Amino acid sequence: MKEKLVRGVRRALPHQSVRKIEEGYRKARVKAVSARYGYPARGLKVIAVTGTNGKTTTINYINAILKAAGHKTAMFSTALIEVDGKSQLNDLNATVGTTARMQQFFRDAKKAKVDYVVLEITSHALHQHKLDGVPIEAAIMTNLTQDHLDYHKTMDAYAEAKAILFKLEPRYIVLNHDDEWFEYYDKFEAGEQKMTYGEHEEAEAHIERVKLYKKGSEADVVFDHQTKLELATHLPGKFNVSNMTAAATISYLLGVSVNDIIGGIADLEKIPGRFERVEIDKAFEVVVDYAHTPDALEKLLETAQSITKNRVILVFGACGDRDKGKRPIMGEIAARLADRIIVTDEESYNEEPQSIRKSIIQGIEDAGASAKMTEIADRREAIAKALSIATKGDMILVTGMGHEQYRIVDGARIPWNDTQVVKDLTI
Repeated sequence: MKEKLVRGVRRALPHQSVRKIEEGYRKARVKAVSARYGYPARGLKVIAVTGTNGKTTTINYINAILKAAGHKTAMFSTALIEVDGKSQLNDLNATVGTTARMQQFFRDAKKAKVDYVVLEITSHALHQHKLDGVPIEAAIMTNLTQDHLDYHKTMDAYAEAKAILFKLEPRYIVLNHDDEWFEYYDKFEAGEQKMTYGEHEEAEAHIERVKLYKKGSEADVVFDHQTKLELATHLPGKFNVSNMTAAATISYLLGVSVNDIIGGIADLEKIPGRFERVEIDKAFEVVVDYAHTPDALEKLLETAQSITKNRVILVFGACGDRDKGKRPIMGEIAARLADRIIVTDEESYNEEPQSIRKSIIQGIEDAGASAKMTEIADRREAIAKALSIATKGDMILVTGMGHEQYRIVDGARIPWNDTQVVKDLTI
């Protein structure tokens, strides 16, 4: 009923009028809900991470470092929700919960008397005022690449939505100097200190030596041209070196000791749905990953190719009712970097699944890779096919769903978890 009313109003009124009504409603709602819960975010030290990719991994690193330093924490990420060491899978199918759910989280964090709250913040949440009134101690930008253009329409509008976080003048700002949009965000001032990280020669947290292994990564990071940290993580891939450096940088600004930064990063063994190796007794590997943007898929495939002895077999699709422009781009990336490709359904929401697959396949065909591509609509059958053709030394990547516990298909929620499906099919 509510959705029909909203659609009716949007059709009847000019776009600008609808926008003003929605803005007013959202601002009033967050104030009202916050008041109902007793303004729980007040007095909390909130570390917010935004960006297209790497948010979940970065805040899990930050959380691990702060705990290693003896701090009590609360964390709300796409994959996990944790308060004072008590962790649960995020089964909301959303990075940021509803306004009420977030206020409940802040209430629980305050009740637990945590020292820090670590959050992922999306462009949607910022644009829709979901976290208005939340005090931001520190803001971190991971990167900005194509995503959510169904909502924002242009990359400039997408960047502007992310910038709302930095306009708040948080005490600390941490920026990725290697990112294409670095200069755009560098114009924002921190209340106390801003620090950059990356391989760029001017980065203040400068990544020097990088070593990538099958089951982890190492990097030397030099802070302020003087303090050198030798970091080692269980998570493979150059992109995770960037994520752990972002976490190390904000921790350094917060005064966490070098030993605790090193120890915290080493403590983080895995994150659900983030280069998650499925434990199966086979001569090949299966990795489940949340990669659902062109940049994330490209970096994942590059990492897989660098650490895999034989073939990389990719099982992937794309989300319905979302940025359609990225589908053929992801198809081209798969064509270029995967040895075998199985195109399947992900979450179609209310869109026709066949049209989603067709857009991906167009990118594969345009790249001249039809011969190594198979289309299997049923996701379970697609994974089973990959398992049946894998041989010793291969790596199967199952992407797009990651940690998620259900799929939305034709408007209905269907229980689903890629990792569990792989296990069921290999019993």
